[in-house]
This record gives sequence, structure tokens and C-alpha cells, in this order.
Amino acid sequence: MDKAKQIKLQRFADEIATEVDLTLDIYKAFSSVEREIFVPQGFRHWAYKLDALPIKANQWISSPITVAKMTVYLEPEGADNVLEIGCGSGYQAAILSKLFRRVFTIERIEALLKEAKERFRALEIDNIHTRLDDGQRGWRQYAPFDRILFSASTKKIPDTIFSQLADGGILVAPIEKGNEQIITQFIKRGTDITEIPKESCLFVPVKNGIE
Repeated sequence: MDKAKQIKLQRFADEIATEVDLTLDIYKAFSSVEREIFVPQGFRHWAYKLDALPIKANQWISSPITVAKMTVYLEPEGADNVLEIGCGSGYQAAILSKLFRRVFTIERIEALLKEAKERFRALEIDNIHTRLDDGQRGWRQYAPFDRILFSASTKKIPDTIFSQLADGGILVAPIEKGNEQIITQFIKRGTDITEIPKESCLFVPVKNGIE
């Protein structure tokens, strides 16, 4: 990466850090992943603004602030692997790839997953494993996961997902409560799940099946 890009990314990470209390590792992740690669060509000039942007299939790449908050609430330090449900553009997975040894990400829209995989290859990220599937089923083959992240809103976390979360693990998801969505942190201890609401947010909803 050339020096001009490094400076731009560092300023971007600095701006995010004024809004979200980042750990040093998370700050480094945001200052090392080029967001412009994950947005449509026509929106590249907006890539380092703190806004959500539209992508294919009526989906969105989340605001960097939202991505940062979700990442912070995952508490990645000391965790080995993470499952992301809703790969989308791939930006969140790319951030997670700097913080976890192994990232597993599921996307139900084939066109989005194809583009995300091309971006991972272009950036030479080799610790992200992708799957075309309905993410609400999880990825039992590689469970249990130390962390699970929903990048789409849902009314309720399926039991099959909680069963794939490691003991002591953390799941973060936007939970639909009436007309609002709340970023919620779930902590699993044995058979007990502690639910900790954090703050309001806006995500596209989880949908069933594959497109």
C-alpha cells in the first residue's frame, strides 16, 4: 500500500475513533483495510465518509461507525475464530480477518458472495472461509465458534446458532424490538445466555433461503 493510502486510512481510523472507543488492535484493523474496494465504483469517493452505502441486491455496506461498534462488542481479544452471518460486501469480514485467526462468513445472495471472494483474493486475505447458504443454519462443520456476529437484523437468534457458540463465547446481533433495532451482546455460560442490549442501529433484516 502506498503512503498516500496509508495516510488516508489512518485519518479514517482516527475519525472512527472519535465516535467509538477502539482498542489498539481494532484501530489497526480499520487503518489497514481499504474500504473503497468494498463499495460500488460510483460511490468510491464516499468510501471514507462515515456513511452506509448501497451495494447490489438492495443491500448496504454498513456505516464504518456501526462496523466498529459491532466489532468492539464482539470483544475479539483472546478469541480464535468467528462466524459472521451476512457477508454482504465483505468489509466486516475483512476487518475481522485482522483480529481473528479464522473467519467464517455466510451469505445467501450468490452475486454478493462472488464479489466478496474476489475482494478477499485481491487483498490477499487468506484466513476468510466463505459459504453460500441461509446463515440462520450456521456452519456446524466448524463449530463451536468463539464469537458469532449477525450482520443483519433478526427478531430472535435461532437455537441452532446458540448451540454453535462456544462456552464463554459472545454473540452480537441487531435484535428487532417493535419498530427499533438494538445491537445486543449475548454471552453464553454453560446453558445460560446473558442478553445485554447496547444501542439502537439500522440493518437490513435476515431473510430465509438462498438467492
